Amino acid sequence: MSETVTLKASVREQAGTRNSVRLREQGQIPAVVYGHQKQTLSISLNAHDFIEHLHHGHRLFNIDVDGAKDTMLVKDIQYDCLGKSVIHADLMRVNLSERVTVEVMIELRGTAAGTHMGGIVEELMNSIEVECAVRDIPENIQLNIKELGLNEVMHANQVELPEGFVLVTDPDAVVVSCHETKAPVVVEEAEDEVEGVEEATEPEVITEKKETEPSE
Repeated sequence: MSETVTLKASVREQAGTRNSVRLREQGQIPAVVYGHQKQTLSISLNAHDFIEHLHHGHRLFNIDVDGAKDTMLVKDIQYDCLGKSVIHADLMRVNLSERVTVEVMIELRGTAAGTHMGGIVEELMNSIEVECAVRDIPENIQLNIKELGLNEVMHANQVELPEGFVLVTDPDAVVVSCHETKAPVVVEEAEDEVEGVEEATEPEVITEKKETEPSE
């Protein structure tokens, strides 16, 4: 497990959408804290610090709320409609000895054998869900794809987990694949069909019928 990061937080006295928008404009992230049969708290965190640590794979924090510290696990993150900006976080109080279910990022290692035959690697899942002790939560879990051949896949149960970890994700879920690139399909019109269309579009010429001279 990586070093647990300490962040300072403040109790939010006011809730509601308007207050949350105002906090985000001030560089804060609204969050809620619950668990361990303690009072649920609405807090705010420094947005830059919190998001920076999230991007580095941290999910466990020591949160200092007005001088009172608790170890907290990030249980849920809410993003804006574009899926880019964090707008809210759910934090759960934990202790280092208990077991929890968490999502851990997958880091692909090596070059897939199938790429030497023209294949491309596609990562279908960038994280898996595991059960482990809080003290053992890693920043990521590595998956070696060197043996991944052309038109082959690797499933969640092929991710090597540390001792004491239990896979929660569906074992048959496809994590990564190596497949052939698809050539673009070119549609060509048959030459005789084009000619037939041209012939059909030629205007019909109607000749004027000559009058028959009266017989004498």
